[in-house]
Formats: sequence, C-alpha cells, structure tokens
Amino acid sequence: MTTPISAMHEDRTESGRYDTQPTVPLPSGERIARGSEAWQKAAEKALSRGGALLVDTYPGVDIPALTAQIGEALPSWNIVDVETAALPVAEVEQLIAPHLTDDRVLGVMSHFALGDFYDSERLSKLARSITASTVVVGWGAALLVDGLENSTTVLVDMARWEIQLRQRAGATNWRADNAGEDSLRKYKRGFYVEWRTADRHKRKLFDTVDFVVDGNAIAPAVPHPDSPDAGMITGDAFRKALQDAAARPFRVVPFFDPGVWGGQWMKNLIGLDPAKDNYAWCFDCVPEENSLLIEGDGGVIEIPSIDLVFAQPIELLGAKNFSRFGADFPIRFDFLDTMGGGNLSLQVHPLQDYIRDTFGMAYTQDESYYMLDADDDAVVFLGTKTGIDQQQMVDDLTAAQEGGAPFPAEKYINSFPARKHDHFAIPAGTIHCSGANSMVLEISATPSTFTFKLWDWGRVGLDGIPRPVHLDHGVKNIQWDRDTEWVHEQLLDQVETLRTDGDVVEERTGLHELEFIETRRHWFTQGADHDTEGTVNVLNLVQGDEARIVSPTGAFEPFVVHYAETFIVPASVGPYRIERTDRTRSERLATIKAYVRGSRTSDR
Repeated sequence: MTTPISAMHEDRTESGRYDTQPTVPLPSGERIARGSEAWQKAAEKALSRGGALLVDTYPGVDIPALTAQIGEALPSWNIVDVETAALPVAEVEQLIAPHLTDDRVLGVMSHFALGDFYDSERLSKLARSITASTVVVGWGAALLVDGLENSTTVLVDMARWEIQLRQRAGATNWRADNAGEDSLRKYKRGFYVEWRTADRHKRKLFDTVDFVVDGNAIAPAVPHPDSPDAGMITGDAFRKALQDAAARPFRVVPFFDPGVWGGQWMKNLIGLDPAKDNYAWCFDCVPEENSLLIEGDGGVIEIPSIDLVFAQPIELLGAKNFSRFGADFPIRFDFLDTMGGGNLSLQVHPLQDYIRDTFGMAYTQDESYYMLDADDDAVVFLGTKTGIDQQQMVDDLTAAQEGGAPFPAEKYINSFPARKHDHFAIPAGTIHCSGANSMVLEISATPSTFTFKLWDWGRVGLDGIPRPVHLDHGVKNIQWDRDTEWVHEQLLDQVETLRTDGDVVEERTGLHELEFIETRRHWFTQGADHDTEGTVNVLNLVQGDEARIVSPTGAFEPFVVHYAETFIVPASVGPYRIERTDRTRSERLATIKAYVRGSRTSDR
C-alpha cells in the first residue's frame, strides 16, 4: 500500500515557504520608469542627441500593443516599422526550412544573423528616409544604427517562457501566419531559428543600449488587473544589475507547467493554483528559458536570465567553463512531479556524436534523478534487463507505437525501488523513466527538446494529440550493454563519503564518469563551508526548511533559501558558507551541489 499523498514528510511541513518570485536588486540610484514617463524619457535622450529612437524588439513582443503605447506617449513622433525592409515572408520560409524539418519537435540548429532576414538595400533606403522625431520599431531596428548617427537605442526584451505561453494562446512566430499551428512546431521554430538569431543580435547591443524595456509586460499571456505598465530601466542600470548579480548568490524565476503524468507534490508544498489538475514540471534553473526579476525604486522589471549569461559569462560561469562552453549555461535543475500522477515516458537521450552530427548541438543531455521525495511504491526504470532479445524489444516497441499491444516494459526494462535522497545517474544512451509517486530533482546538462520517447504508455498530450515518439532516433542511441549488472555496478548506490568534519559530512553522490557534471551532497546541522574555486555552483536545499548563504568576507549580503529552492552561486564568489538561520526549525540540513568536472582551480 502506498503512502497517501497527504502524508507529511519532515519538509512538507514548510509548505508555502518556497519563493516563486525571487528578485535581484536594481542598482542604487536607479529607477524603473513606466508608461508615458518611460517613453518620454527615451525621447528626451534622442532629442538631446539629435537622432532617431530605435526600438529593437525580441521576436514575440506584441508589436501593435507596443506601437500603441509609444504613439500615446509620443503623439507628435513618426513611427516606422523596420520590418517593412525584411525579406518577403516566402523567402524567409524558404531560408529556414532546412532547419525546421518535418518533425513536430526536432530540427537542426541554425546560425543565422538577423541581417540574413533583411534586404540590405531596403534597409539603407529606410535609414535615409528617417528624420528627427522618428521612432523605428521592430525586431531589427538596431540594424539601422550604422546608417543613423546619434541614434538612441531601446531593447524590448522578453523571456522564452512568456513567448511559449503566448504561442499556446494563438500568437504566431515572427512574420508567420501560423496562429493555429501546433504549439510544439511554433516552439521548434523559435528554438532552432528565431531565438538563436535574436540572442546573437541582442547580445551585440548590451554594451551600448540606452534603455531596456520589459516586453513580458506588454500584452502578457496571463494578464492581471493589477499589473503595472511595462517597466523601463537605463542601459547603465541593466549592465550594473547584471554585474552585481554575477557577484552574489541568486535565483532565477521558476515556472510550472502541467503534464499528462503530472502530480500533486509541488501544488501542495509550494502552494500553487489548487484549481489546476496537476503540475508536472518546474524549471527552476534553466537560464535559457527562465527570467530574472530586478527589483528596486519603481517596482520590478523582468528580463531573460540568459542576459546574465551573455553579459557576464566569465564572472558567472568561470574561465574554464567559458573556454569550454562559451556563453552557455551548462547545468540544468528542474523538477519532475509524478506524486499521485503517472510514469514519465520511457526514453533515451542521444549520444554526443549523434546530437552533434544530426542536430548541430554542441553537447548532449546527460542527466540524473535525485529523489526529493518518494512514496513506498516509487521506482525508476533504468537500463535493459540482462539477456533480452534486442530485436524483439524493438519489434514490440514498434507494434505498440502502431496501435498494437501495449509495450511490456517490465519484460525488457529494469525497475529499481526509489527512496528519498537516492540519486540515479543516467548517462546519454541509457533507457530510463521515473515511475509514478516520485518527486524528482533532475540534475542534467542543459540541451532541451532532445528526449527520444520510446513508449508513452498509450497516452495523448493535454492537447489531445499523441505526444511525439521518436523510436527511429531512440533505437539508434540505446546502449544495449547497459544491462542489469552494468546498471547495478555503474549507476546505483554510488554514494561515497569524502569528508567528515564535525557535524559536516560531504559525499560524492555519483554521476557517472561519462557525464561532465560532478555532484556533492553536504549534510550539516550548523553550517558547511564551500568555495566555488572559479566555477559556477548550482545547489538545491534538499533537506531542511531554511538556510542562508553568507560570505566570510562580507562580499555580499546574506542570501536566504528555503526547502527545494534551487540557487546559483557564480564562479566569481569564491568562498561561501551555507548555514542555518534564526528561523530554521529542521535539526539536520542538506544541499546537493553541481558543478562541471575539471573546471575548478584545483582541477589540474
């Protein structure tokens, strides 16, 4: 008999402490402007220079709503749409088609520059037509900088999660007539083409942009009656806020999403909307997708957290990681909640060679399951059973996918009991699946969309459409030698005690040697000392209700975290200590820490 979902484990008593809206501070002396005041401030800057106002937008920003706001604030100004100089839609479609493929989810990584989507002659002609008191709006407005002297630039930025919500509600991709298209295909176009191109473009603006605007707040997917107008900060405030964030612990803004296998653990512990049927995912540290909230005089402004990676890559990631990955955050923490839900899909991730050659990705999705919680019947499916008939397994998977008998997973795939604080390593190429009644903290490399589903238990998605299964890709990546004996020897029970110092116990919890992420667990009652040693640390408080991160030199203000919260300690921080607070009630605490192997100053 399973433990009831309502049963209160030690840390479930801290329900509601998890902060869903963490912030980083706006630099002292800076202010968030809003509405007409914000646009008039930008216009004054443009007039003082005698040039145009270039309002460059991330693809996904609601251009009509933005234009209406600017027009209301600056009624005497002429507003020009830069996208009139873009290539015809049919030419853009033809250009990007090889990167999108016919698959619903999988494409090929693109390397376009935004100028590739524009007619250079029409851009030059447009620049020559611009006069004083003109606002140029759209994705690519800053392409006119070279042709317009003394211009003032505004970046209207936007997080990918907000874009996804808008697309689900009917928003289109850039210059695309695809409002009713499958949202997975919209996401694919953004992931492989638009967002990559937009990130390359906006990153070039960071050092010189005059103002930054919160595009998430312009006609948001989920409007709130009390939501203020979109905030604007100066470029100097933007740059200083990111510089400050890279010198102290911080959290990105988590987001939560339902799924066909979703559970009730997050809803109960975090206090999410009880009207929702379930929550399957929480992306708690995926800087490509998450946001940063900058809070100060004037409220809060939201920017994509990837901006911090782009602006402060060495300070955040460390020199060795930057030399290896570039400005790319290599570690991902997220939650998979099946507590009271169902099994995840049976799946495999591509091998390094396969993901590079087939999809153009730099590295693959090695991962692990850390069990934050588990009921008595929880299991993890991991590796194939010894002695199975490989071809028969493939035949049974194919038959199940074509509507035949359900795939007999128990015949071919190992299942192992899963208990709270167990840690299962899952190097790419290993068949795996979290079973029902588990709460998984997934610690993995960052690439997303590269899960090859082999069997989805005969389910359809929340949209009523069968979820994409990639049996052809998956079979090419299954490592059949990872059988029962191999999994026992290589992936299970890999905890190694490294150090015991007073009340502190440090353990290596066992990601496989094929994976580039190292994980360390620290148990303590009073506090545990750490040092980034020049590499980014990603941590989660996996035991205990509350702790704080402090600097032994006072380099940053104490930073408080709560049970199950993921937090990032930038490489530049160096020594830090995690300790109980005056409000901590738990007797014993624990953190799980991840970093890139070979990236510390002591790794020679």
